Amino acid sequence: MQATLLLGVDTGAWLGAVIGTMVGGAVLLAIVFIVNRSRRAAVQRAAEVVLEEARRNGDAVVRNAEVEAKAKYIERLEQFNQETAETRAQSKEVEKRLDKREDNLERKLDTLNVKERNIEQAETKLADRSTVLDTKEQEVDDTLTYQRDKLTKISGMSTDEAKQLLLSNLEQEVEHEAATVVDRILTEAKDTADTKARDVILTAIQRYAAEHTCDNTVSTVDIPSDDMKGRVIGREGRNIRAFEKATGVDVIVDDTPGVVVVSAFDPVRREIARRSLERLIQDGRIHPARIEELVDETRKETERNIIELGKKASLEANVGGLHRKQIDLLGRLRYRTSYGQNVLQHSIEVAYLCQVMADELGLDGRLARRCGLLHDIGKAVDHEVEGGHPQIGADICKRFSERPEVLNAIAGHHGDVDPTSPFCVLVMAGDAMSASRPGSRRESLERYIQRLEQMEGIAKACGGVKQAYAIQAGRELRVMVDCNRVGDSQAAKIARDIAKRVEEEITYPGEVKVTVLRELRAVEVAR
Repeated sequence: MQATLLLGVDTGAWLGAVIGTMVGGAVLLAIVFIVNRSRRAAVQRAAEVVLEEARRNGDAVVRNAEVEAKAKYIERLEQFNQETAETRAQSKEVEKRLDKREDNLERKLDTLNVKERNIEQAETKLADRSTVLDTKEQEVDDTLTYQRDKLTKISGMSTDEAKQLLLSNLEQEVEHEAATVVDRILTEAKDTADTKARDVILTAIQRYAAEHTCDNTVSTVDIPSDDMKGRVIGREGRNIRAFEKATGVDVIVDDTPGVVVVSAFDPVRREIARRSLERLIQDGRIHPARIEELVDETRKETERNIIELGKKASLEANVGGLHRKQIDLLGRLRYRTSYGQNVLQHSIEVAYLCQVMADELGLDGRLARRCGLLHDIGKAVDHEVEGGHPQIGADICKRFSERPEVLNAIAGHHGDVDPTSPFCVLVMAGDAMSASRPGSRRESLERYIQRLEQMEGIAKACGGVKQAYAIQAGRELRVMVDCNRVGDSQAAKIARDIAKRVEEEITYPGEVKVTVLRELRAVEVAR
């Protein structure tokens, strides 16, 4: 029963809860419906407000847009009108230019038409003239043929013979004119060359002045007393024999008081012997052992001195790149003389003269100096090697790879070989100037007189020569010929023959001028 009561209570509660829930839901639904309806009304009112505001804003936007559109339209319209005006102006300008061009073309066309008419008229005239010329040419040919036939009959020569005669006469005239022109050109060239050569030589001589004139090779040694001369000779000639053996020279002791003569072909040996003998006399200890010792010391000292002299000469002449053997040979030239002129100083002088002349002529002055310094290097060994010093010097320098211009200048400075470069001619001129200037060389009186007599004898040996005189210290030979036996052309031949014989038979410094004089005097007395 209790269970039934409990069940009845629970069921009633449950029903009450269900009903309450349903009532609550209904109330809730009613509330929600009311709220939704209120919201829809509010939203509708808000929407209407928005729509109204949008309508007002849209009208304003439309009005603004219409205003802006009208402004842009007006602006575009003005721009279009401006561009249209510019285009029209440009078009008018182009039309004006085209009109001008059209006028120019029309004028040119008129000018061309006039020229074309003138050309047609000129062609017509040329055609008429050509016809006239053809007619005249035919007439000339006929006339020439007639005259040629008539001349052939009159002269008795054919056409070829007449041509040959005319050509022969023309050839003779041309040869005569050519000979005249050649002679005139050669005369002018010779005068110009002589003047230029004289200026160059004078300039070279003026720019270079030597410090000395003539050098002496000392081959005598002073002996202070006869007692010292006896000591030099030694017991039974022992000392002098030892001295000659050590030095390779000959010592001549004669009756001349206070002098001993040293003789040798080698100038270096002679210098070593002279110095050794002087030192022996100063030392006073003269015996074979001391002689050999002193000679050996002097030889070494002289060899060192030779190298120093060679170096000094190359520096003074400003010539570099020389081989040690060439420097040694240059130093040996210090003890070599030619007619009393020191060969080393002569070589330096020729080097300077060659450079000055080369500079005046626009040539290489350094190469000219080298040629001048080495031109007589063969004289250092010409007593040891067979042959002339030009060829010896050329062979020596060839071993040291000297340039061909230097070799040709060395070998040809005395005319032994033909010059292949202007430097050989410069060395020949410099050598002649250095050797022939006053005081540079000297010779004995006997040899000087013998040379003059030999020159006069060569001149007198020629046919037709009346007298011959060697003047100006043997640098000029005046020859008088018989005018009845010798003509002008023969006089020139006699001068050339005498000059050639003098070159071949006589040794002389510088050059010799041969002048042949032929004079015809006709004298009558009016009474």
